[in-house]
Amino acid sequence: MSHSNIQIFDTTLRDGEQVPGCKLNKEQKIIIAEKLDTLGVDVIEAGFPVSSPGDFASVEAISKIVKNATVCGLTRSVENDIKVAGEALRYAKKSRIHTGIGTSDSHIKFKFNSNRDAIIERAVRAVRYAKTFTEDVEFYAEDAGRTDNDYLARVCEAVIAAGATVLNIPDTTGYCLPNEYGAKIKYLMENVKGIENAILSCHCHNDLGLATANSIEGVINGARQIECTINGIGERAGNTALEEVVMILKQHPTLNLDTNINTSLLYSTSQMVSEHMGIYTQPNKAIVGANAFAHSSGIHQDGVIKNRETYEIIDPKDVGVTESAIVLTARSGRAALAYRAKNVGYELTKLQLDEVYANFLNFADVKKEIDDADIHKIIESSSVYKQIISA
Repeated sequence: MSHSNIQIFDTTLRDGEQVPGCKLNKEQKIIIAEKLDTLGVDVIEAGFPVSSPGDFASVEAISKIVKNATVCGLTRSVENDIKVAGEALRYAKKSRIHTGIGTSDSHIKFKFNSNRDAIIERAVRAVRYAKTFTEDVEFYAEDAGRTDNDYLARVCEAVIAAGATVLNIPDTTGYCLPNEYGAKIKYLMENVKGIENAILSCHCHNDLGLATANSIEGVINGARQIECTINGIGERAGNTALEEVVMILKQHPTLNLDTNINTSLLYSTSQMVSEHMGIYTQPNKAIVGANAFAHSSGIHQDGVIKNRETYEIIDPKDVGVTESAIVLTARSGRAALAYRAKNVGYELTKLQLDEVYANFLNFADVKKEIDDADIHKIIESSSVYKQIISA
């Protein structure tokens, strides 16, 4: 079976920056954009140009320096938004305008005080106008997750006919279950006239912790772009985490879905984004958290020391982490202590290890986590220390 490429659309600099208290300056955005380009993302959504002079300047500056990725600017279905985005993107080697409008009944009624037919007309006008600035136009159907499928298909057909090249199907409120979101993508793939002329894109939010699962269901059912952010950063509970979807596709080759991401740069990119945004990842965050490759249970440590694959499905080096961490605590066993002792210069026999281990447990019950300096102290205070160093 042939492999399909999944485009990675990174919106760290737009949707990710909407986190309260997180504001990047132009220089920081440029640094992150350059890192994303090196990482191998296909599209960088650089900002919302009409929202402020600063955002316009950032999108314009990023357009000038990005070498490989498409640079994208967000707009509403408003002519001036689209015009300003076109101006900000004029220096990009490859540009995309991302325009759209809400399509759920609640958005149509309460946000726009409008009706379904009028919304389609606005969507078509926006796409046609955006096409006067760039050939690559992405349309978002905001709140598609709560839009009924028949009407959503009508919207998609209309904007494809108007020239949209990508159709973004957002689960804006993070409401969908994975099977529901996958079924929605499947329905569109099977019922939208002209769907072969555009690609479907997944843009999922994490309000119920399902953004990654929904995105994977989306591409399994025919979508060919995932919109995501580094560390899953984003408004409210965040967005789909780039590092998660990329590694899921990498670790499951039977899906026959590939990306262009250099996964060995994932950890360093995560760290850089955290530092610039001032929002740090939880220790148990999948793929890039401080504890993602750390083991403290004695049973797990013994297995990992014997063979990494007993408790790790990802080689740490694949994401840019030097090695797994064997963390010494009172729950650690003899194998872990011997392993860490060897790393700091002590080769312990079984009898010596038994003696040192008793000392270690007393120490660990007090300190909780044992570092290299502690290992020296534990061994030096043992009754077999002289025997060890004279060996």
